[in-house]
Amino acid sequence: MEINQITEKIIGCAIEVHKHLGPGLLESAYEECLAYELQNAGLEVIRQKPVAVVYKEISLEYGYRMDILVENRVIIELKTVDAFHPVHEAQILTYMKFAHKNIGLLINFNVTLLKNGIKRYRK
Repeated sequence: MEINQITEKIIGCAIEVHKHLGPGLLESAYEECLAYELQNAGLEVIRQKPVAVVYKEISLEYGYRMDILVENRVIIELKTVDAFHPVHEAQILTYMKFAHKNIGLLINFNVTLLKNGIKRYRK
């Protein structure tokens, strides 16, 4: 499956979750429901995937966890914040770097219209 097809499916599933739940819940609720929708769409999903941080010869295993990894290609980082801040972008870019993934989606469910809460990153 092409990467654009995967990200389109992910965004469609996220919109479905947001349509039913709306803003205002905890990140963990959106994660659970989005994982359910992604799996029902036929996508491989890994939740809370550990990301090792490598510094010179040292590997800090399980230093961080990405929210969702889809098809072993797309990192999804979920937020429920008033607005994205530079630290959120830094977080997903760091996950992409250390997990060696080229595509990341930052999704904020705490918005009225979900398309305003989605940012795509490409390495």
